[in-house]
Amino acid sequence: MITDKADPLRVVARTTAGKPRERGVRTLPRTLEREAELATAQAALEALTGRSATPTATPAELCGGLLAFTGPAGGGKTTLLNEVRRRAAERECTGLFAKGVEQEQSLAFHMVRQLFQPLLASYSESERREALGDWYGIVGPCVGLCPPAAEGAAPDPQGVRDGLDWVVTHVAVQRGPLVLAVDDLHWADAESMAWLTSFARRVEELPVLMLVAYRPDELGEGAAEFTDMVERNRVRPLDLAPLSPSAVADLMREGLDTEADDDFCQEAWLVTGGNPFETVELVAKVGDRHLAPIRENAHALRDLAAETWGGGLVDRLHELGQVTIRLSWAVAVLGSEATPCLAASLAALGQAEFTQAADVLRAERILTYGPALEFVHPLIATAIYRAIPIATRVALHGKAAWELLEAGQGPAAAARHLLETQPEGDAWAAEQLLEAAREYLRRGAPEAARRCLSRALREPPPAELRATVLYELGSPALMQDPTATANHLRAALEEPDLPSALRQSIVIRLMRALAYCDRLAEASDVATRETGRDTDSHMRLRMFMEHFMVAGITTHSREVPVLSRRLTQLTRRLSGRNQTERYLFGLRAWNAMVRGEPAETALRYAERALGSEGMRWTDEEWGFEVPSLVALTFLYCDRPHRAEELYTAAIEEYEQQGWRGVHLALGYSLLGYIRFWKGRLTDAEDFVRAGLQLADRLGPAGIHAQWYALGGLIEILIARGESASAEELAASRGFGKPFPSVLTLPDVQTVHGDLLLARGRESEAADVLTEVGHRLDLRGMRNPAWCPWLSHLALASRSTEPAHALELARDALRRAERFGTATAVGHAVRVLARVTEGPEGIAQLRRAVTVLERAPSSYEHASALVELGTALRRAGRLAEAAGPLYRGVDLAARCEAGGVAAQARDELVAAGLRPRHLDVTPHKSP
Repeated sequence: MITDKADPLRVVARTTAGKPRERGVRTLPRTLEREAELATAQAALEALTGRSATPTATPAELCGGLLAFTGPAGGGKTTLLNEVRRRAAERECTGLFAKGVEQEQSLAFHMVRQLFQPLLASYSESERREALGDWYGIVGPCVGLCPPAAEGAAPDPQGVRDGLDWVVTHVAVQRGPLVLAVDDLHWADAESMAWLTSFARRVEELPVLMLVAYRPDELGEGAAEFTDMVERNRVRPLDLAPLSPSAVADLMREGLDTEADDDFCQEAWLVTGGNPFETVELVAKVGDRHLAPIRENAHALRDLAAETWGGGLVDRLHELGQVTIRLSWAVAVLGSEATPCLAASLAALGQAEFTQAADVLRAERILTYGPALEFVHPLIATAIYRAIPIATRVALHGKAAWELLEAGQGPAAAARHLLETQPEGDAWAAEQLLEAAREYLRRGAPEAARRCLSRALREPPPAELRATVLYELGSPALMQDPTATANHLRAALEEPDLPSALRQSIVIRLMRALAYCDRLAEASDVATRETGRDTDSHMRLRMFMEHFMVAGITTHSREVPVLSRRLTQLTRRLSGRNQTERYLFGLRAWNAMVRGEPAETALRYAERALGSEGMRWTDEEWGFEVPSLVALTFLYCDRPHRAEELYTAAIEEYEQQGWRGVHLALGYSLLGYIRFWKGRLTDAEDFVRAGLQLADRLGPAGIHAQWYALGGLIEILIARGESASAEELAASRGFGKPFPSVLTLPDVQTVHGDLLLARGRESEAADVLTEVGHRLDLRGMRNPAWCPWLSHLALASRSTEPAHALELARDALRRAERFGTATAVGHAVRVLARVTEGPEGIAQLRRAVTVLERAPSSYEHASALVELGTALRRAGRLAEAAGPLYRGVDLAARCEAGGVAAQARDELVAAGLRPRHLDVTPHKSP
């Protein structure tokens, strides 16, 4: 039975022939009362390795899984974990191991480093490059293989998690079945816990067996998602019961190599409660004291057991002397960083004193002494740490931070200790915490960065540093709580004597944070005030650009028409000589498009925005919004191939930088929407579903991306004739009011109205679409190409108000003709034809077909052809109907537009014509 956390082969001190072995030297007794758990683990290993001592199965034939051992402290979890690891090693499995440490939960990716660093450090540089591939610069810093890049965009947390998934997959496939073991999971750092949770969901897909051990009653809030998943696992957590009286008696007799009295063994069971660790320690203490295991000595067991941890252990330490106490305190504070050199320095011990104290602690079974110093059991570490007087503990943490920096460990390692100190107005501490926060951000650990910055703010930092700390707290990577972010940035703006460049950066972040809070009036006030106070023309231009962007990406701002006029006048005078001017050209292109100005105007400014250099998508200072608007301008101006080219480049750039959160989710959704515009409905659905899946795994942070994906997916399903599926999706995802105030593409309220219309709920659709019209017309957004609410409203009104429907359709056509693209005009003519009766309606459909032949959307063209054929058939002009219907059904089949194809088939049958074989079965996306 293995119970020693630090060294699994050193367990119980024995006596032989009445002579004690060296204290602290332990041997391995048999495992007791864990047969069921070991049988489960054995079955999992057999499934993992293909039931062979030497794996011969291919990775695809192997079966991974998850096993969780739970129980109280000292309950034998480590024993089982180590035994399964031993058996896995016998089967030549590759093993990764990590364990949580109570005092080190603030160290981001601490457990991840333990898992991967030993293995990857054993690789050659070429092997590491192969194992990490394109993920080297993303995963390398978080596992400690290389420092984070000093420049360029930092990865987001999801990007780092995806990179770690890649590493595990590569190792499992290249090096045979993999056993990933984590002990004391309840003390995992938040970043490692987040990755373990996400990876565990797919562990059965890989030749990987994940083993975890934890105390259920000590799990933090961040572990709830993991434990919920474990509870739903096919093998529920294996909760370890205490040892029985007979097992305790066996341990006592085996450990002492002598017969022990039954009453003595019974008392041992009572005082330990059957806890395996306490039992083994008690056996060792009985042997050390040469206590005869007889009934008369049973009363002494309670006092001996009390020395294992808690007050009894602290009392025993005091008996061992001050030098020993100082070393034990230093190790407790340093944790896994407790090398002999650092521990001796922190304890202020010379070499001789250190060696003597370490030997004593080892002999007393408190400490193990190797390349690093480690307590025999976490319970001992906890008891000693908590026994350190508070003032002394704080001072030791402060000294440990300094020692680690002197040893070259870096600010992040020192920050763990600085977080435990008391604020004293120490500029050095604030600077180190600020540097640690920046390092954590570059590693993809924003929550760890937030902790460091918040602590730096409480120091407090000197005045010249305070504004910088507040500004860093307003980083976009930390904007999970936009209200708190805005408050920090407002406070930064109030600091005196701000450098001009820093003030501008603070204002920009503040405006964006206020926009995310839906506090647009405040954002506008900030922009107006700062624009008025700036004397530098370049800064005034940048402030206006940010002001317009904040107003332009929201759906309720009433100042857009005024800003639009100013933007129009301003961009006429600009040459595009710098990035600010080019971004203003991008905003002008988008604004011209949504206002319905001629498409040539929008395209001209979009090209000027790109210039010869193009635009970066991962520039944290400038954001991704303007490049997105430029790409979408090309889409709505009937240049979907250019839009697709830009979004493909965006996705590639996001993935290279490790931006696999909201940005990548939006990228996939919008790329799918571009494919929809081109009439490639199958590809479109696949991409948008991928975007929705990416957004879903982000939780609350992905809500905005979910709206984009849901709007696009519902519109695609309607186009495919699957409106019932679209309605089911909308109901299951709560797609309805309240709609987001930030702009979505497509406009989700319009999509909601379109869905109601497709399901025959015309009156409800008309109400929704009328509301959309009031909202957009008030802002001067009148282009039916990007938001066809007017055409949908005409269709929703035709049965109850035919004259009004006709006028609405004519208005939509006038707007489309002003914009001038074939798609916009063709769609508007189609709708006008549907609300126009008789020969005039047929004439309009002929015009729609002609116009849409020049459009890039084969779906729109197919719809117009089938509608023309239908109108001709119903007018009795069967000979004329055949051509459009056959062409329409072929085009609809290529688009996989099932609804349009089915309508064409029905019309061909009604006309007495043979319908062609249609392969338009509903597409099932993964």
